[in-house]
Amino acid sequence: MKKPAATYQTIYRDKIDAEFLRNKLKLKNIEVRESFSQKFPEVNKFLVKRGIDLGKIREHSAKIIGAGVLSGTLLFAPPGGIKDIPPITELISSIKDSVGDNAGDIPQKLLIDLLKEVLPAKPRSLEASEEKKLEQVFEKVIGVRTRASLEGEHLNTTYGYIGAEQHLARYPGDTIVNHPKIAVGDEGMAPGLGAWGYFTPSREKLSKSLEETEKWYAVVQTLYLPDWNKRSKYLREWYKYRKVLIVNTDNGNAVVAAIADSGPAAWTGKHFGGSPEVMEYLGGPRYKKGAVILFFVDDPENKVPLGPVDYNKLNLSGLALRQI
Repeated sequence: MKKPAATYQTIYRDKIDAEFLRNKLKLKNIEVRESFSQKFPEVNKFLVKRGIDLGKIREHSAKIIGAGVLSGTLLFAPPGGIKDIPPITELISSIKDSVGDNAGDIPQKLLIDLLKEVLPAKPRSLEASEEKKLEQVFEKVIGVRTRASLEGEHLNTTYGYIGAEQHLARYPGDTIVNHPKIAVGDEGMAPGLGAWGYFTPSREKLSKSLEETEKWYAVVQTLYLPDWNKRSKYLREWYKYRKVLIVNTDNGNAVVAAIADSGPAAWTGKHFGGSPEVMEYLGGPRYKKGAVILFFVDDPENKVPLGPVDYNKLNLSGLALRQI
C-alpha cells in the first residue's frame, strides 16, 4: 500500500527535530557551493581571490549598494535571541566591579557570569561572533586556548547537551573487572567498540597515555557532519583522539577530553557524550545529562594534559551538582 503524503498534522505529530532540519539545510548549502565551483570554476576562483564567501554573497552586495541601507538593515538583522555582546574585557571588568574586590579569587563565579552574558537561554547553534567571545573567555579565565573552528573543521553545534557514556574496551579481552571505575554511578562497559576500535592490540601495549585517553574520552556526532560521506577518510583521522574542552555551563566545571567515539544518535536529544570520569567531574556521580560548550583545544605541541582543568578549586554552593 502506498504511503500517504505527509501533512502539516503528521509533521507536527512526528515532531521533526529542528537540529535535524538545520543539518539538512547545512548539507544542501555545501552541495550548492560545490556544484557552483564545479560549473563556474573561474567565477569561484575570482570570488575566493577577493575573499568573498559565496554563502554571504548577499551581504557583500548590500555593502556595494549603498542606497539600500534600510532594506539591508532589515535583511541582515541577526536572528532573535542573539545578544549584542560587548568586548570580553569590558564584560570581565563589569562583572568584577559588581562582585567586588574578591572577584579575582573566584574565577569559577566569573566564568559562570560571563557564560550567562554570552550564551542564549537554551542550547542552539552559536553565531561565529558568540563563539569568538567564548574562545576569549576560556583563554582568559580557564587558561586553555580553544577554537570553535580548528584547521577548517567545525562540529554541527558547539553548544548542546552531553550524556553519560560507558567505558570503552581498550584492548581485546578487556572487561569491566579489570577496568578502572568511578566510585558511584559507574555506567559499566560498552557492549561494542568505540568508533576507532581498540586503543591498543594487547594489554601489554597499553600505555599510560592511552589509559588517559580512554579515561577522559568524549563523543561527538562526526557521522552527522554534512561532508562526512565525501571526506570520511580524512575526517576519521582528523577527529581521532582530538582534544576538546568541555565546559559545564551551569557550574563552570571544565575538563579536557579526547574524542574516542561517534554519537550520540540524534533521536536521543543529546549532541555529545562523556566517559564516566568526564561526567563525574563535570557534575558529580548523578550527572547524566546537561548543557555544555565543547570547543577544540588548540594545542599543536601537545602540552595540554587530559583531565580536569582546575582553574579554580572552589565549587560554588548549589551549582556543583545541578542537573536537568
